[in-house]
Amino acid sequence: MKVRHFRRLRRVVVRMLFASAVAATSSLTVAETIKVGMSAALTGPASALGNGVKTGIESYFASVNAAGGVNGNSLELVALDDGYEPDRAAPNMSTLIDEKGVVAVMGNVGTPTAIVTVPIANEKKTLLFGAYTGAGVLRQSPPDRYVINYRASYAEETAAMVDGLLGAGIKPEEIAFFTQNDGYGDAGYNGAVAALKARGFNDTDSLAHGRYARNTTNVEGALGTILDADTEPKAIIMVGAYAPCAEFIRQAKLDLDDVVYVNVSFVGSLPLLKALGDDAEGVIVTQVVPHYASDLPGVAQYRKDLAAHGEGAEPDFVSLEGYLAAKIFVEGLKNSAAADRESVIDGIEALSNLDVGIGVPVSFAKDKHQASHEVWPTIIRNGKYESLEWSQLQ
Repeated sequence: MKVRHFRRLRRVVVRMLFASAVAATSSLTVAETIKVGMSAALTGPASALGNGVKTGIESYFASVNAAGGVNGNSLELVALDDGYEPDRAAPNMSTLIDEKGVVAVMGNVGTPTAIVTVPIANEKKTLLFGAYTGAGVLRQSPPDRYVINYRASYAEETAAMVDGLLGAGIKPEEIAFFTQNDGYGDAGYNGAVAALKARGFNDTDSLAHGRYARNTTNVEGALGTILDADTEPKAIIMVGAYAPCAEFIRQAKLDLDDVVYVNVSFVGSLPLLKALGDDAEGVIVTQVVPHYASDLPGVAQYRKDLAAHGEGAEPDFVSLEGYLAAKIFVEGLKNSAAADRESVIDGIEALSNLDVGIGVPVSFAKDKHQASHEVWPTIIRNGKYESLEWSQLQ
C-alpha cells in the first residue's frame, strides 16, 4: 500500500511539474505584436492629413510600447497609401485584413474612401475606428457594429458654423458654398442646408454653390458660380482640402471684400495656413479637437509624446486627432477579453466616462458609436490659430 501510495504521489508531482513547465513556456510566448491597419493619403494633395493622423497614432503607440505595451503586447501601425482615391483604398482594406492580419483598421482619411471601405469593414467583420472624416456614411442609426468614430460629424460642424454666422448678423441668403465635388463635399453641404432649414430658411436652392474636382486645384469655375450669384455673399462655407481651398480664397479675395471664409476641420489647418501665406488673416476653421497649444492635460501629454516619438513633427490639430483616437482605441483594447477583432469592439463599447484629458468624457455603447460631438471654432490671427467666439465677427 505504501508503495502504491508513493507511486501515485509521484505521478501527481510529475504532472504538476509538467503543467508548471508548460505554463512557464506559454507565458514566454504570450507577448506578441498587435497589428492595427490604416489606409490613408500618404502621398498626393491630401498627404498632410494622412501623414498627420499617422504621426499622431504612432506617437501614442510608441509611448504605450515604451511603457510595456498592452498586457505585455506591443502595438504596430501598418499604414498603406491610398492617395485619397477610393480605387486604391478598397484593395488596401483587403490587404490589411486578409494578409496583414490586423485586429482593426484605424485613422483612415476621407469620405470618398470611406464610401468604399465601410462596406468592406462590415463584410469582413473588422473594426474601422476613428476615421478622419465626419461623413454620415460612418454614422448610421443604429450604428454599424464595425464602425466606431471619434470626431464630431460634418453635420455638427456645419450646424455650428450656421449658428455662429447667423448669430453674428449674417443673413441666410448671404451664405454661399464652395465644396469638393464628391461625397465629402456633399456631406458638408447637406449638413449646412439641413441646419439652415432647421432655423427657418427654406430657400437653400437659391444659395450659390461652387464645386471643384477632388485632387485638383481647378477652382475657377466654382469661383465664377459664386461671383455670378444674385446676392453677394458675406460668408462662404468651404468643404474641401487645403490646396484648393487656399487657391479659392486667394482668388476670391481679389473680387470679394469683407467675406468670412469658414472651413471644416478636414481642410488641414496648418497646411491651409502655410498655403495661404499673407491671405490667411481672418480665415476660420472649425476643429473637432481642442487647440494643440492648450494646457489641457491630454493635450500637454500629446505634445510630450510627439516630441519624443514624432520624428520632429510639430504639434497640430491633425496629429492630435490621431493621437486621441489611438488613446481611446488602446483603452478599449485594455478593456477587451482578448486582442481579437470582436473582443476589441466589445471593449470599446464598454468604455464609460473615459477621461482622455480634453475636458470631454468619452462613452460608448452598442447604440452609441461616436466619442465626441464637440466643435471648437478657430480663426487665423497674425499668422497663427486662435480660439474664436462667434460674437467676435459682429
